[in-house]
Amino acid sequence: MVATWWYTFGSAMVVSVMVLLAWGLTLFRPQADPARVVLYAVGAVVWLVALSVLGTHYWRMPPGERVALRWSRTTAWTLIGALAAVAAGWGALSVTLACSLVAVPVCILPWPRGVRGRVTALWTVVIVLVAWVEFDRLLEGVPVLALPGWLAMIAFAMLLPATVVSMFWWWDIVRALDSARHAESRLAATQERLRMASDVHDLQGHHLQVIALQLELAERLIGQDAAAARDQLRAAQRSVDEARAGTRDLATRFRGVPLPDELANAADLLTAAGIAVTVRVDGEARGAPGEVLGPVVRESTTNILKHGGGRTAALELRRDGDDWLFRAVNDAETAEDDGDGDVRVGGHDGAPARDGAARREGSGIPGMASRVGEARGHLSTGGGDGTFVLEARVPRGAEGAA
Repeated sequence: MVATWWYTFGSAMVVSVMVLLAWGLTLFRPQADPARVVLYAVGAVVWLVALSVLGTHYWRMPPGERVALRWSRTTAWTLIGALAAVAAGWGALSVTLACSLVAVPVCILPWPRGVRGRVTALWTVVIVLVAWVEFDRLLEGVPVLALPGWLAMIAFAMLLPATVVSMFWWWDIVRALDSARHAESRLAATQERLRMASDVHDLQGHHLQVIALQLELAERLIGQDAAAARDQLRAAQRSVDEARAGTRDLATRFRGVPLPDELANAADLLTAAGIAVTVRVDGEARGAPGEVLGPVVRESTTNILKHGGGRTAALELRRDGDDWLFRAVNDAETAEDDGDGDVRVGGHDGAPARDGAARREGSGIPGMASRVGEARGHLSTGGGDGTFVLEARVPRGAEGAA
């Protein structure tokens, strides 16, 4: 948006400077009055300064700001610009130029919606009438073709207000579109939060109901069949684990960011730890299944930080045929999973270090493998020559299946 504004306002300033230079060239004649030349130059410079300040105010005005407050910030500079316009017109001996320069700051004032167009149209009509009278005075029996330069300059002066206002109108359209885009983004985020709240309600409500029934059954059986009561308590514990894993999956999907951003964050984190990182990302990586590979990227980064050699690492995400391939390589002969000792991959056997409850929670290399497998993908680990390699391969379209 900043660049768009400066392109727009810069174009308006260039047009204004060209018109002023064209009129200024008519003053540089041997018989020209030096006082008029100085008056015109000073008036033109002050007018350009006033236009620059008014443009800056116009850019910084919040769309919803009160009209009265906007006017209080711009009226003074509008008056300065109008006085400078009169001085420049006086120096050029042109009422048309003076009216044109006065019209520009007046037309870009913070008028209410729909008023600026009518003000600009009114000023354009006035300038055309003044130019008609002035050009008729210049002719005084001289053929029109004998004054082509004056005809062009008067035409430029007549078109200047409408040209500048059209550029500001274009900026208003761009800002309105940007505001609509932000509003749409906020609405989408709100809808996503509502959807997540509904999903959490359904998930937790279901599991809590099951847990309540299992605990109630265990309470009834505890005095009759202790073994059956213990089975129900274990089933309730499994339901708790499933509810936690389901809630974690929902949170992961809600917080998901594009994979290139995930890789950039991972690279920043590894670089901050003093590790030399190389990152290769396919140009189409924003279409990769972030819900599947995002947790793999985060888990791999944590493994490199906790169990890597601390010198080098390489992260890669690219298309490989019909699959998406994520590859993480670090300088380590032995790598451990980050799940507080869930998995140790020393001889790359991936043997679990704790019970299956941790795996059900979706943490560790088994959790990554399970998530990738649910998306019809494959996760492998290996190494050699002082490196540890993790590869996750997910077919295209897995985002819909995740």
